[in-house]
Amino acid sequence: MDAPEVIPQRVDPKKKPCVDGEQQQHSHTSMDGTMSEVLNDDNLLIEILIRVGFPTTLVRAALVCKRWYRHASDRRFLGRFRKRNPPRLLGLYIDVRWTGLGLYATPHFVPMQPQAPELDTVIRRVMSNSFDAYDGGIWILHCQNGSIFTRCRKGTVVTHGVCRPLCPERSMDFIPPLPRVQNGIQKLLGAILSKEEGDGLSYLYVLAECTGQTKTFKVRVYMLHGGVWCMHTSATTQLPHMLPALKAVLVDDKIYMADVFSNDIIVLDLATSSFSRILLPQGVKYHTLHTILARADDASALYLIHVHVMERQLCIWLHKGDNWLLVDTFCLHQMWANLRMRDHTLNDEDIGYAYISQVGDNVQFVFLKTMGGCILYLDVTRRTLHKVHGITEKDRHFSVIYPFMMIWPPIFPALKDDHARQGSWVEKGQPETVST
Repeated sequence: MDAPEVIPQRVDPKKKPCVDGEQQQHSHTSMDGTMSEVLNDDNLLIEILIRVGFPTTLVRAALVCKRWYRHASDRRFLGRFRKRNPPRLLGLYIDVRWTGLGLYATPHFVPMQPQAPELDTVIRRVMSNSFDAYDGGIWILHCQNGSIFTRCRKGTVVTHGVCRPLCPERSMDFIPPLPRVQNGIQKLLGAILSKEEGDGLSYLYVLAECTGQTKTFKVRVYMLHGGVWCMHTSATTQLPHMLPALKAVLVDDKIYMADVFSNDIIVLDLATSSFSRILLPQGVKYHTLHTILARADDASALYLIHVHVMERQLCIWLHKGDNWLLVDTFCLHQMWANLRMRDHTLNDEDIGYAYISQVGDNVQFVFLKTMGGCILYLDVTRRTLHKVHGITEKDRHFSVIYPFMMIWPPIFPALKDDHARQGSWVEKGQPETVST
């Protein structure tokens, strides 16, 4: 085959030829100009920022200049960012309430693995937070959005406080004792609940009481204001039977409590101080170990997660309006078999029976505990099951786990010369200059 014909290029004799270095410099200049045009386009910059993936990375990007800062800390942008990048699960606290030796153990943190390298600093910060100074006299009552509500006992003195492991510069905030029931009344529920408002959490204490003779069911809800528990609302109704201990879930301005005997859910509307009921999905019977309620992103919706023991199935239901919708089903038997193939340290007794321990908001994940003492993590989105932690013999008797999430919204440093923005989306009292 003949070689292709080479056509010589015409050279302008008046034009000075370029050397390689000049070509490279011209290329860099052109590229810098293009990059400058890209970054000066606000719409395109927002689309880049929303894809950084992590709130920690977003905060670092905001420190580039004031223009980036204003885009990154804008409320509407943060709403879009959260939908695309939900808060990450960093790990879980294991709180051992009682051991085989009759002793209490100090809560300890177990990080989720693997984690993205961008979160290494955050994980180390949480790991450095220790409750060892309390010598087993501290318990976790509630964990939400980077805050841990604790109960501490030293001798006969009991105190309550809130610590924030991701903000080590802040010491524990102590609060007054929780309200108590009246004499002669059975306590059915005493739970700390919280909801996100503005730049932080609003704490509620729900106290449910019932009298044995009249079966009067009364719920009192207190809100923490300025370090003082203030009555928020109360409501009373009659029950056909006595209730066992309850678990409560707060969604917007409604508190949901499952009624074991009647197989429905008691709903307290905080806005109207009134009760209503929701029937459980057909074929579902509430069981303390096999059923749990969870918050949904939609304030008018509620999730119910239920394990059918005989069928070894985990079902996720969504209640919205007046209807239940079965949104997902997991075959635990098959998932356990796949887990055994990956992790040969698991025995049949380890995963032959599991019950629900905790569930994430919007059912991003479910934690299961087995009779063998293992903690299993079900990633609902990826439909995968992993072993997180094997509880030791001393921890196996009675322990509670608390998922620990990243803080949302992220804390941005305050602009030194922008007092109007030193509000809900920035860290008050810690001004920092952001260069332009």
